Amino acid sequence: MTRLAVLGSPIAHSLSPTIHLAAYRLLSLDWEYEAIEVDSGGLREFLNSCKSDWRGLSVTMPLKAEAITVCDEVDALAKQVGGANTITWKDHLTRAHNTDVSGFLSALVNARATSSKSVAILGGGATARAAVAAVGSFAERITVYLRNPKRESELNLALGLSSAKLDFAPWAEVIDGLTSSLVVSTTPKGATDSLINLVPGAPGLLFDALYEPWPTRLASVWEQTGGAVLGGLDLLVEQALEQIKLFLPDLESSSIPALRAVMLDAGRAEMSRRNSPV
Repeated sequence: MTRLAVLGSPIAHSLSPTIHLAAYRLLSLDWEYEAIEVDSGGLREFLNSCKSDWRGLSVTMPLKAEAITVCDEVDALAKQVGGANTITWKDHLTRAHNTDVSGFLSALVNARATSSKSVAILGGGATARAAVAAVGSFAERITVYLRNPKRESELNLALGLSSAKLDFAPWAEVIDGLTSSLVVSTTPKGATDSLINLVPGAPGLLFDALYEPWPTRLASVWEQTGGAVLGGLDLLVEQALEQIKLFLPDLESSSIPALRAVMLDAGRAEMSRRNSPV
């Protein structure tokens, strides 16, 4: 049996098993993909316990930064953003990759949202760094709204060689960012609930990286006010597709649209099931 898993803590809420297994069923692959609780500091021990039946791993918080310190090889993008969300094996060596950046970008390309020249990013953690790297490929100015200014240096590194101008503003000024044509929220659950009364009258596109809960209060009000919304499921599926390409190097590109559709359908069905009253 070929084994894969998503690692993190907490991990029980993860939709990754649902969407990955939907993809492997479509590809007629009898692969196992599960969610495994691994606390901070435990990744190296877990990797050392893996045998030859393991093909790859998805990695979520709090292990993304840890992954680049314990793997034998680290790709350039993972180094740039200071975190990896994927681990593969080659010749008994582990390699850390980042597919969050391409996941953000693919979701925005699919939504035809890469014409925005000014982008606001809410939050400054690992997801924000991936967002900075992604929108840096097309934006001219990026403003990150932070509660913790100590994160500025990591965000500057995440921009890489992009020519975009990266600015920082305190969270108290976030109302200014909500008027941008593209707003990317990377904050934890509940962090943007207080912003619902600040949504502008003609909002642009909100990309809210959460999927639990969904919709967030901000996403719901944003859509009710007439704005377009992308959600965490869109990001999860796109980064997972990039992971599947790493797990299956011979995957034909023509299969991607069908995989995307079945993964989105599976994710929506599971989210609906979770949100249904018992």
